[in-house]
Amino acid sequence: MAHDDGKNSGMRRVRRRGLAHEAADHIRESIFDGRAAPGSALREVELAASLDVSRGSVREGLAILEREGLVRSEWHRGARVIELSPSDVNEVYTVRAALERLATISAAARMNAARLADLESLVQAMGRALEGDADGSTLLALDMAFHDRIYETAANGRLTDAWHGVRSQVRLFQLIRIERDQVDYRDRLVPEHHDLLRLMSRGPSEELARAAEEHVDSARRTLVHLLERDPDHPRS
Repeated sequence: MAHDDGKNSGMRRVRRRGLAHEAADHIRESIFDGRAAPGSALREVELAASLDVSRGSVREGLAILEREGLVRSEWHRGARVIELSPSDVNEVYTVRAALERLATISAAARMNAARLADLESLVQAMGRALEGDADGSTLLALDMAFHDRIYETAANGRLTDAWHGVRSQVRLFQLIRIERDQVDYRDRLVPEHHDLLRLMSRGPSEELARAAEEHVDSARRTLVHLLERDPDHPRS
């Protein structure tokens, strides 16, 4: 988790003024590392002072995050970080399962030795990270990179746009899943991705499609179970 310099609430100041994307980057980081918890208010005045940007830049940055699904704006209530409930998880992961099915099948149809080697290197990096007792954020970065490569290989622009529409939410939900049960995540990481890689190397198949859907659905079931078991568990 990042630490502040004692001069503000914890977000690093934006280096250049008036850049909505930079403001969005810093607010997104604060959501991912838990400083802005699910359901918490994101007040423009406080954010503008903390990040040393104009309120207009903050407003535009929040709009970017709203399009990513990390922020929701309500009349008279302003912007808030999205809530995390079983219903939210079910919606996001159901969409993701459908996207992953199409992405893996499309990628498998375009797979070649170089692309397989790239994916294999990521799986191997996962194994090394586990052996080195890497933290959850490091493992998740490799996880997300593996799936990003699948969408790149699929080479379907609209499919990739759809993935980017839920990607930030998936990352946030996965971070919370890891915080609540890192052992389960670490146990599944390499075997599940190795299985996807093995099946993609054989070309498109219904077995691959089912494996891609199950990979996502197992994560959904795990996180829903963790939320139902302890819905008020705070993030560290």
